[in-house]
Amino acid sequence: MSTHDDAILDDADRWRSRDLAVLWHPCTQMREHPDVLPLLPVARGDGAWLVGQDGRRYLDAVSSWWVNLHGHAEPRIAEAIARQARTLEQVILAGCSHPPAVELAERLLAIAPREAGRAQLAKVFYADNGSAGIEVALKMAFHWFRNRGDEPRRTKFVALQNGYHGETIGALSVGDIPLYRRIYAPLLMESIFAPSPDAWFAREGQSAEGCAGDAADALAHLLDEHAGEICALVLEPLVQCAGGMRMHHPAYLRRVRELCDVHGIFLIADEIAVGFGRTGTMFACEQAGVQPDLLCLSKGLTGGFLPLAAVLATQAIYDGFLDDSRERAFLHSHSYTGNPLACAAALASLDIFASDDVLARNRGTAAKMRALAAPIAELPHVADVRQAGMILAFELARDGNRRTPFDPALRIGLHAYRAALERGVLLRPLGDVLYWMPPYCVDDAQLALLAETTAAAIREATACA
Repeated sequence: MSTHDDAILDDADRWRSRDLAVLWHPCTQMREHPDVLPLLPVARGDGAWLVGQDGRRYLDAVSSWWVNLHGHAEPRIAEAIARQARTLEQVILAGCSHPPAVELAERLLAIAPREAGRAQLAKVFYADNGSAGIEVALKMAFHWFRNRGDEPRRTKFVALQNGYHGETIGALSVGDIPLYRRIYAPLLMESIFAPSPDAWFAREGQSAEGCAGDAADALAHLLDEHAGEICALVLEPLVQCAGGMRMHHPAYLRRVRELCDVHGIFLIADEIAVGFGRTGTMFACEQAGVQPDLLCLSKGLTGGFLPLAAVLATQAIYDGFLDDSRERAFLHSHSYTGNPLACAAALASLDIFASDDVLARNRGTAAKMRALAAPIAELPHVADVRQAGMILAFELARDGNRRTPFDPALRIGLHAYRAALERGVLLRPLGDVLYWMPPYCVDDAQLALLAETTAAAIREATACA
């Protein structure tokens, strides 16, 4: 190794040392850094690649926590942010307005899911991130009924088992993943959890649609049992992402929409992770032909460049807050609500969808992903391979039997993660679930590397299991 190479490696080590001296990383047991869980000092991004301080390149197979759509350092989005920064970087959105916020709201409403015979989504409320967007939707639903005054008992929310909606207190209250929820349980509001429609739970010989139907029947009984207590139901359409990329049939969403209407409660669709083309359509709700009352968007909204969330609401919900009394107004706020730079990035991302026909290209990419995953499905410890558009997941279990999961203490997913890193792929697991959710710019050679690396990582991680 040359003196230059040594210097590069030394620089990467210096960054690791500086990082660990001052930073507290998210979703991490810090004791594991930098040994059990490698710490990657990243210098720059380049399309589907992340480039480390040591010059090593890593294929970003998880879109940097599912936010990056069109590739790292996408020049069209970067230029849009730069143009906006030379004009207006931030202004309070209470009492003020600016073109990027207005234009983005117009365009989001124009492409939002629509349902025949239902008044379309009509208003946009901005927040800073996905969890904040969920908080907005929950508060809107509760406050709307409080303003109406005739149903004071409507204080509860229904959510799905194994669902995830963020980690602020309200969002965590409607989540059902013990790893995140258990320790904070004393702080959380009481929610009602309905059985997941996850096709993983299908009985022997039962279809995904049949499994979804059973879950919908159970939900119907639960809503009857709590009639008059509920203000909204919140769910992730089609894919429970943080819950292990578990997937369900669109028929469940259609039944949920019907049941919400019957019981006079709001449907909140959390498309924070699955929106903007991830599942094959611009929004996952489209595949069921349903329209929520409140639609939460974030992550890919800006193409992965800046934090921004948007909650789309019906006119009826908006009208429920119009009054002479300030107490009946929706006074929720964030300092950076509707930030012009973030809105400019989102507008540029939507332009790319139009100019590059991204959804059509994604359909072709998804088909290639499906073909490349087929041989991996035959590996001895792969219990399931499932896909929704640009999301594809491999569930690992002992001998490929879903009834015999690996002992969590073995940390099979972590071993696979480390093996993939050694081969130049960032393949961050969810427990013992490995998944592909790459940026949309991923090409054939990168997909081939991803498939080859995934197979090798699974073999290595399960070799001694």
